Amino acid sequence: MPSYPIITGVPGKHGRRARRLVPSFGAAATSYAATTMLALPAWAIPVDSVDEPTPCRSDQIAVSALPVEGAMGHRAVTLVFALAGGAEPCTLTGYPGLDSGAGGPPVHAEPTLRGYMGGLPADVQVPPTVTLSLSSQGQAIVEGVAADANGNQCPTYTDLLVNPPDTVDVLTVPATIEACALRVHPLTAG
Repeated sequence: MPSYPIITGVPGKHGRRARRLVPSFGAAATSYAATTMLALPAWAIPVDSVDEPTPCRSDQIAVSALPVEGAMGHRAVTLVFALAGGAEPCTLTGYPGLDSGAGGPPVHAEPTLRGYMGGLPADVQVPPTVTLSLSSQGQAIVEGVAADANGNQCPTYTDLLVNPPDTVDVLTVPATIEACALRVHPLTAG
């Protein structure tokens, strides 16, 4: 640490009084802080880094299906929505568009809040916003019944055409479900 001269009243060589400054610790610290703050580069200034994820684009989403579940003649397939490799976190809200694929006549799924096999809780009337990230996924339940009103066996579809909410691409998702009509419930956290 450098030594600071002391203020003295002792005459110097030529009969003059020598005045030397002694910076106090407070003055030194203030000077250092001011110099440091003035020298900060622009990138070092704090920025709000907790940005909310933006709505998902089609290329950010991967969709898969879990095996079919059944109960009392009802069938359900859970669609899982995840980030596609390396995508940034994003959000989805609402219902996926859904049509039947191979296995029978074309059927368009009716969006419904809840049904026999799942959906939103009874006290929730608005679909939630779901954030897709490396650690979180979304899911939507697709359901139907295995037989029609006359007791006839419904077709067995082997894939579903899925359009994630608020996107443009339609994805063919391998999934097996017996159904004469389909219902799709909104996305929820999975």
